Amino acid sequence: MSQEKLFTPLKVGAFTAPNRIFMAPLTRLRSIEPGDIPTPLMVEYYRQRASAGLIISEATQISAQAKGYAGAPGLHSPEQVAAWKKITAGVHDAGGHIAVQLWHTGRISHTSIQPGGKAPVAPSAISAGTRTSLRDENGRAIRENTSMPRALETDEIPGIVNDFRHAVANAREAGFDMAELHSAHGYLLHQFLSPDANHRTDQYGGSVENRARLVLDVVDAVCDEWAPERIGIRLSPIGTFQNMTNGSDEEADALYLIEQLDKRGIAYLHLSEPDWAGGKPYSEEFRRKVRARFSGVIIGAGAYTTEKAEDLIEKGLIDAVAFGRDYISNPDLVARLKQKAALNPQHPDTFYGGGEQGYTDYPFLV
Repeated sequence: MSQEKLFTPLKVGAFTAPNRIFMAPLTRLRSIEPGDIPTPLMVEYYRQRASAGLIISEATQISAQAKGYAGAPGLHSPEQVAAWKKITAGVHDAGGHIAVQLWHTGRISHTSIQPGGKAPVAPSAISAGTRTSLRDENGRAIRENTSMPRALETDEIPGIVNDFRHAVANAREAGFDMAELHSAHGYLLHQFLSPDANHRTDQYGGSVENRARLVLDVVDAVCDEWAPERIGIRLSPIGTFQNMTNGSDEEADALYLIEQLDKRGIAYLHLSEPDWAGGKPYSEEFRRKVRARFSGVIIGAGAYTTEKAEDLIEKGLIDAVAFGRDYISNPDLVARLKQKAALNPQHPDTFYGGGEQGYTDYPFLV
């Protein structure tokens, strides 16, 4: 197949992307605290990358309780909405499209950044056994162990659903083209899906239908608030994330959820695949089962090359590819891939926190 397929338009829900090279959500931890407010520097960062078929923003809190990382932005206050409006306007003025990724981090959090210093919430009171990112007295990102969570009471869960609904209403007001629900990587929605993290005995635990209930309740709420064609979701249904597996029936559970998502008519399914040494790659058989069950756009992500993306698009198994770290160091990634130009080297020490260095100062092609 010709590599040009990556550079052809693709209808994604309510809009048409000019190409199939998307920018994956990338946590950069540069927001203003207190307030978790996006900065003017973020306006430039996203504007620089507007040639992507779709920018998917960094993960963004739906509430103060949803916060798990110092420096991550929110979308639940008027000040945050006003700051995001400047970002979406910058992307649109540059000819781009942008979705906001919305998350609740659940147990991947720390008491020091929770309202009132309370314990983070989770499906069950089970430690994540991993680390999160806080800030030291000089504002630098530091790694700390996550705090022991408490289990959500059954009557608290509708409030989580409403927080997602409210955040999607704010996304529309802020000028985003779409909203992506973060149900991957071991955060709250994914925690409910996982039998490792979810030991509940009420209607949100036990069977796959019960464990998927919160995710589907959220999808229903946000589709009602905005429209199904404005909603996407990210899943990581195969593999282990933040010490949490998807259970012994991960493929069957994933296919159940994907079937249910398809019934809602959402715009896209964004699959985050294991991209580390020893990670289990998706089988072509699994990909075909996913494709048979989901009629919307499928986005692949996780250590993709253009060759892998081309092959899977040609086979009809994905429709677009999302690049992450390559977009950190190459704001003009679409042009570089089209011209087969060299990519800028990455500087991992500037990935999280800081200012313009390693953020808005990567060079463009001449």
